[in-house]
Amino acid sequence: MKRTLWLTALIVFAGLFASGQNGKAPGPAALSNTLLWRISGKGLQKPSYLFGTMHLLCADDIALSDSLKMAISRADNVYLELDMNNMFEMLGAMQHMSMKGDTTLADLLTQEEYKKVKAYFHENASMLPFEMLQTYKPLLTASMVAEQQSTACDHMISMEQLIMEEAKSSDVAIKGLETMDFQLEIFDKIPYKLQAKQLYQVINHINDKGGEDEMQILTNAYRRQQLEKLEEITKKEDMGMSSFIDLLLYNRNANWAKKLHQLMQDKSLVVAVGAGHLPGAKGVINLLRTAGYKVEPVANEMIRKKVKEI
Repeated sequence: MKRTLWLTALIVFAGLFASGQNGKAPGPAALSNTLLWRISGKGLQKPSYLFGTMHLLCADDIALSDSLKMAISRADNVYLELDMNNMFEMLGAMQHMSMKGDTTLADLLTQEEYKKVKAYFHENASMLPFEMLQTYKPLLTASMVAEQQSTACDHMISMEQLIMEEAKSSDVAIKGLETMDFQLEIFDKIPYKLQAKQLYQVINHINDKGGEDEMQILTNAYRRQQLEKLEEITKKEDMGMSSFIDLLLYNRNANWAKKLHQLMQDKSLVVAVGAGHLPGAKGVINLLRTAGYKVEPVANEMIRKKVKEI
């Protein structure tokens, strides 16, 4: 199955777009499939927790586990990729969603490709107007399209939203590891023409009725908490993905590991980032272990419904 650049962006950019106080704190578990990890050792006064997120999922079959709720309730801060509470930053970054130099999709695609892309958005009026989307950085638009096609349910929700609600109910401050401007600038470093071809590929794939199965495989791997499977999906890219994996994934992982070393010294944190950032030799889990921390899996029951087999 062909894996594309937009799918990696969807996996690793998760941010685009008071119970249990007297219970026992979540501890390590002997398991391999989990999205929740406990960080301790190396002189830390209190443990911190690392959690892998995904955007978006059906709201009626996903929930925060008791273990994650407990970790949030006892945390000093919750860190997401972005501080999604900072509306001033979010609104200010909107101006950076467009391509530079007045570039539009018409400049990047053939006439036939442009016609197909335009027709898709005119037929899907629930999305933003095509006049606006054709100036957006194409990978952002591709992610919007993919999310719209990802599941067949009426009520969608992101794990970040659930985590923010839980943090607010426990009066835990929410912060961001990166700014939205920083994330949007990453897309300026990937050729717009390559991004536009990826957007066309996504739409063409959907028109051929193939996109749903691909997204279902990704969603199932997440719901089963199979980090190794998510890493496999992330790595199986085409059209020059290897040229941008450091930019999208590994450089950011390294920056976060260094930042967490400072932040965790005297505080307990819950750090929730795109699940694709966790696994692998250059993933956040291994980077923290290499730095001398003990990173252990924690049981994380969050599924309400049985996963559909693909």
